Amino acid sequence: MARRRTDSAGATRELLQELGDLTGRILDQIKLHQDRVELAGALQRQVLAAELPALPGLRVAGRYTPARVGLDIGGDWYDGFPMPDGSVGFAIGDVQGHDVEAAAHMGQVRTCLRAVATATTDPAEVLRRTNDLLVAMASELFVTCSFLRFDPVTKELCDARAGHVPAVWATTDGRCEIVLSDGGLPLGIHAGERYPSSHRLLTGVGAFVLLTDGVVEGPEYPIDDGLKKVADLVGDSCAAAPDDLAARVIKVADLTGHNDDAAVLVLRYGG
Repeated sequence: MARRRTDSAGATRELLQELGDLTGRILDQIKLHQDRVELAGALQRQVLAAELPALPGLRVAGRYTPARVGLDIGGDWYDGFPMPDGSVGFAIGDVQGHDVEAAAHMGQVRTCLRAVATATTDPAEVLRRTNDLLVAMASELFVTCSFLRFDPVTKELCDARAGHVPAVWATTDGRCEIVLSDGGLPLGIHAGERYPSSHRLLTGVGAFVLLTDGVVEGPEYPIDDGLKKVADLVGDSCAAAPDDLAARVIKVADLTGHNDDAAVLVLRYGG
């Protein structure tokens, strides 16, 4: 009987030791995950807090809202920066997913776009080269993106799309359209992909609005309905201050019941 009690006590100690080891490993994994989330969150805050360029006759504003479920981070972003030839580049994009990996990959894509734009400012070529870089990195995530070049001298806006949501363009003289220009595949899927570009002059007074699908599409809300809602809003408010217009557009996401994060970038010109 004594030996059985001793054996039982030894087994209990072994079980407690294994439980302690398992608990320690779980806590280490939780700490590692927390560190990754904090790092990804800091990266996203740094990207979205970057100052957007302001030019004579062009004011820019952006808005971002996280997904309704999961972490308060994701793969949507917007960006704007001066380029070597005196033009300004603007980008908006959406990395597949809304988790730590998406936020980290978003930072890589943004860096690739800025790096490529030091060698070429043509939006179609920027997307082509960025796509080839991302394919070479062999990430399992794909990225939709629009990249634009604005020339402050000629007022020409050139844009190219990689599987991204169409922009909305409206002017105070009554023009309003969903910009359904041709595009290519999302970035990171197929090497050698080509991206058509389109050109327009930003004369008069108006707004060119870029967004991600989290703004206009939800589980039971078709993207066409969301785009029409944004087009109606921009058409009525294209003369508003860019901060105000961006705030109004991002609220469309509340109508969609979206589960994705959402971003808006407003280029308000003239006036």
